[in-house]
Amino acid sequence: MTDERSGGRALAMIVAALLAVAGFLGYRGELPGWPLGSGDAVAPIIAPAPPPLDPIAVAAVIDPAMVDISASTKPFGLGAAGSGIVLTADGQVLTSHHVVKGADTVTVTDVGNGRDYDAVVLGYDASIDIALLALTGAAELATARIGSSADVRVRDEVMAIGNAGGVGGTPTGIQGTITDLDSTIVALNSADLSRKPLTGMLEVAAAVTSGQSGGALADRTGAVIGVIAAASGDPARSAGRPPNGYAVPIDAAMRVVDQIRAGTPTDTVHIGPTATLGVLTSDAKTGGARIDLAIYGLPAYAAGLTGGEVITSVDGRSITSARALHAAINVHKPADTIQLDVVDTSGARRTVTIVLAAGTPN
Repeated sequence: MTDERSGGRALAMIVAALLAVAGFLGYRGELPGWPLGSGDAVAPIIAPAPPPLDPIAVAAVIDPAMVDISASTKPFGLGAAGSGIVLTADGQVLTSHHVVKGADTVTVTDVGNGRDYDAVVLGYDASIDIALLALTGAAELATARIGSSADVRVRDEVMAIGNAGGVGGTPTGIQGTITDLDSTIVALNSADLSRKPLTGMLEVAAAVTSGQSGGALADRTGAVIGVIAAASGDPARSAGRPPNGYAVPIDAAMRVVDQIRAGTPTDTVHIGPTATLGVLTSDAKTGGARIDLAIYGLPAYAAGLTGGEVITSVDGRSITSARALHAAINVHKPADTIQLDVVDTSGARRTVTIVLAAGTPN
């Protein structure tokens, strides 16, 4: 009888050990190799909901790595105010191209240390509204943590942070949720009333305001997932719709940053100081870039180009539109010498050699 009790305890111990292993391996009590019942169903794994965004915690992470930007143009000192995101401790700042477009001077106030810096434009891509600045004399700045826009999903909670109203000081943070991952918009630049189509934008249900351009769109951890570019603003309100904000996904923005750092210009990415021909152009009906105005004192005017003439090539590269002329000049720097093929109003053709001048980020 003693032996039987001992055998029973041994069997119980063996079964318990097997159940423990089965539990450790994630089984629901079945032993390996044993068939499941026909009515059994595997329960789905439900991921826990992420914690709600804490605006105070996110602001504490992002605010010290933000800057306020003031851009001005000569001779009247007109310009724009915006925001920027500090990428490096020595003062590389990510912002929107339209914040510095046309600026002769750019000054920056670092939110983290309160100091003012002169800034130079290292490069930009106007087609996606991204620019990279360098702050003169900056060191040991607080830097932002860059996330990935590839992980962003609709309904994610986010926070738009920037220099609301362009008044400077502590950045304003506005909470919202992602409503679209691939929006296409036509952005109106309030400074010069130019319009630009922007694609692949993150759309946010948040009342983003003027001055937050170039600021950070942050996730609940305080990582930057986008660069604020535009807002629906008053038109949306007048139509009875809530205002939305739009941001360039950070992955796209950082690809431009990497290209600028590599010093590789393209038709859209400009590196270093901006060169100018000094003309206002439109598309010619016969193909090419029609000169509407050669600006006094700039290279085209000095070379004798006049309104109505059509530029058909730059250094042998065919020019079919005003946009193509812009792209051809975009890869050059001030003091570069170029050759233009020009058709005058009588149809006569000639080649003109021009030395490009320094211009503003266009």
